[in-house]
Amino acid sequence: MGFIINLLVSAGVILLLAYIMPSVHVKNFWTALWVAFLIGLFNATIGWLLSGLLNLVSFFLLEAIVSLIVTALMIKLVDVLVGNFKIDGFWPALIIALVTALAIGLIGWLGNGNDNYSQIQQHAKYEQLV
Repeated sequence: MGFIINLLVSAGVILLLAYIMPSVHVKNFWTALWVAFLIGLFNATIGWLLSGLLNLVSFFLLEAIVSLIVTALMIKLVDVLVGNFKIDGFWPALIIALVTALAIGLIGWLGNGNDNYSQIQQHAKYEQLV
């Protein structure tokens, strides 16, 4: 379920930034969803390898920055592969990577708050049974 939420949040961020930034072009929501899926796929494969190499070189000092740069590179790769998606330059790709990371982090943080609440409720029900 988390994968689907992350995918929808990423697609939403891409659409929002396409509306705000003149250097980002997306035809429709389905294109944004496809782009978000490909970015996730490439980040999990090519990006994982590239991040490992760059983190090894930087000695893990700049892990968050390396992760954002790798995600921006994967966004530019998707830009080349998807016809209805266009990013004019590297900086807009980096902004998309940053805003997407922040949005997914916020959703995860909000989701963990709900999980803790449900765990407290389950613990209280258990205590009542005992």
